[in-house]
Amino acid sequence: MNAATKRIEAVPVPDARKAEPQVETVQPSEAGPPPQPAKPKKRRNRLLMLAVPLLLALGGGYVWLTGGRYVSTDNAYVHQPIVTISPDLAGRIVAVDVTENQAVAAGTPIFHLDPEPYRIALDKADAALASARLSVAQLRAAYATAQAKLTAAEQILDVRKREFDRQKALAGRGVSSSAALDEATMAVQVAENDVTLARQGVAAAAAALGGDPDIETDSFPAVRAALAQREAAERDLSKVEVVAPVAGIVSQIESLNVGQYVTPGTNVASIVETGETWIEANLKETQLESLQVGQPTSIHIDAYPGVELTGSVESIGSATGSQFSLIPAQNATGNWVKVVQRVPVRISVTPDADHPLRDGMSVTVSVDTGRTRLDKLG
Repeated sequence: MNAATKRIEAVPVPDARKAEPQVETVQPSEAGPPPQPAKPKKRRNRLLMLAVPLLLALGGGYVWLTGGRYVSTDNAYVHQPIVTISPDLAGRIVAVDVTENQAVAAGTPIFHLDPEPYRIALDKADAALASARLSVAQLRAAYATAQAKLTAAEQILDVRKREFDRQKALAGRGVSSSAALDEATMAVQVAENDVTLARQGVAAAAAALGGDPDIETDSFPAVRAALAQREAAERDLSKVEVVAPVAGIVSQIESLNVGQYVTPGTNVASIVETGETWIEANLKETQLESLQVGQPTSIHIDAYPGVELTGSVESIGSATGSQFSLIPAQNATGNWVKVVQRVPVRISVTPDADHPLRDGMSVTVSVDTGRTRLDKLG
């Protein structure tokens, strides 16, 4: 056996049972901690996890502090005055002069009532006025007659007194008899009674003329009453033509027909005044702190997407909308829940001929208060 063979044989043969521990000693080195270059990556992840919430908090705080300048709500609507048309008289309709949604000016005839009954009433009032004036003339004549009677009675009394004085003088000289003196005395007394009655007749005639014989005819009470009746009849005749009280657009006129009988105060149609328009925005009570009259407002109409109108705060309501409801809320109960109330704010709007507004349209308003939350803190 040579030397090489000896060297080979001298190499010990590994035992399988002894090799197992060697495999186990290798595994811990493979499952151990990561290599050193991975540690900076973990630090960056931790920094990002801290920085992102911090940046979000700072950004949110900045947005909150710089916000609050604009007060907005979509609980807002267009409003225009609506005037109800109703007749002042009762009567039958003989003509309708307008149609639905027709634009009219103030004074435009809307419909006509039958004028004949009121024309007859005016004729009666004219006759009553003429009769009253005639009665005044008769009273003046009676007063003149009473004055004439008084004058005649006074003249007769004067004659009777002179006759009495003459008979008295003759009786004193024994020329006249006592019977003649008695007759003269009786004639004086009768004449005095006639004067008294005539004066009472003049007073009665003057009282019939209101105590003023020189009163004007149309100032006499009976004549004034007749004049008032005539004016009322003339006014009624003029009211058979029902006209538009304001300028606007006629609505709800389709139910009015010729031959229909209407009574005073019956709502037969309406006129929407398009010349006066405003916005009523129902803002929350928590939004009123910075709100002031005159602040500029941007208005967006739901009917005109993308169109922005301008306006300004005109007035702020004196009470919440719930206070004007027919049945106000009763909060004196054990299950009361606080609800944020809304206050109506009137906003004027600059008209735009290309985008006409209609009563009741929905809008969104945004009021520029001019101050952010940061300004309020300062």
